[in-house]
Amino acid sequence: MKASLIQHSQALLFLLTFTGTLLAHTSLSRADGSLVTDISSHLISVTSDFTGTDLLLFGTVRGDIASDGQEHGDIIVVIRGPETEVIVRKKERIAGIWANTDALEIDKVPGFYASASNRPVREITSGNTLDRLRIGPERIAFRELESRSDAVDFKRAIVRQRQAEQLYTDGQSKVYFLGPSLFRTTIHFPANVPVGTYTAEFYLFKNGDLISAQSSPLFIKKSGLGRQIYDFAQNHPAWHGLAAIIIALIAGWVASAIFRKE
Repeated sequence: MKASLIQHSQALLFLLTFTGTLLAHTSLSRADGSLVTDISSHLISVTSDFTGTDLLLFGTVRGDIASDGQEHGDIIVVIRGPETEVIVRKKERIAGIWANTDALEIDKVPGFYASASNRPVREITSGNTLDRLRIGPERIAFRELESRSDAVDFKRAIVRQRQAEQLYTDGQSKVYFLGPSLFRTTIHFPANVPVGTYTAEFYLFKNGDLISAQSSPLFIKKSGLGRQIYDFAQNHPAWHGLAAIIIALIAGWVASAIFRKE
């Protein structure tokens, strides 16, 4: 009797799990059917003469959402990545000298963040939705490794620094609709963009509600001689440092020999 009850319970649990998974998949497929997106390239190669590049992101709104040219909905595009851990240091002037007086380790810091939309995001949806989707540099979900009351000041410092380096931009690009359904935008990547794995996110809103969302992977990698040097530095940091010292010594000796002859 006990074994029979266990078997019935296991069968019921499997049925409920399978049904829930099927319903979730069906709901997601229905939402994604309203939005079809892609990017012009999933790989950006960084060479020694890389000066930055523009990436084209495009898509189409399908179904009854695009049935009226004035009712195609709103599009928000976000590119973010790669996430790293950084140490933020606070400097203060002590006896006329600027010195580090405090530091905080913060995790899940995107090396790059950019967004675009067909109109200001605050006019598209609520602040709660923007917070949940982490849309906007001020809404990035940094995670401090040490709980502190002043952690928000260090997080704001990261945003200010990345904005000054043109690595965090918000709304500098605009999404353009080409008719009732097609849309496109371009995101600029500066020369100092970090290599790694990125995510391009597309959000479709209508009347403030999130209708559909899709994402595409994006990879930024070094290529050519720069990639070989980068890989060597990452895999063998000690040997890379030693090689840099030897090259610097040789260069200094050659320069001194040339000037001595003159």
